[in-house]
Amino acid sequence: MPKAEIDKFFAGVEEPKRSTLEEMRRRILEVVPDAEQTIKYGMPAFLKDGWCFVCIAPFKNHINWSPYSSKVLSVLADDLTDYVVSKGSMQFAVDKPLPKTLVKKLIKVRLAQIEIEKAEKAAKAAAKKKK
Repeated sequence: MPKAEIDKFFAGVEEPKRSTLEEMRRRILEVVPDAEQTIKYGMPAFLKDGWCFVCIAPFKNHINWSPYSSKVLSVLADDLTDYVVSKGSMQFAVDKPLPKTLVKKLIKVRLAQIEIEKAEKAAKAAAKKKK
């Protein structure tokens, strides 16, 4: 059902944004084939084990990549000089998907951060149990 939500979302987006979003979805799924697909905060979102690792969304003059972490973009700052980057998102052209190599880097950094966040959460829960 969630995949159908994204299909419906994309169906309502005009070209060339729709084709770019669909290609971005393919590129994301090439990196994480078992990603959960849903809509979060009105944007197509991709999750791994329930943790969001990216949202993509069309805007008037750009497409937005939001990794759900400001750290991802700062870690990869040298790779993002051709894009408009803010604290928590990155903008790219409506008619030009991000390169596959960059998509892979963005996702790998975010997934590594998620693993750290999971470990920290588990450690806090274990410490709380001991009290």
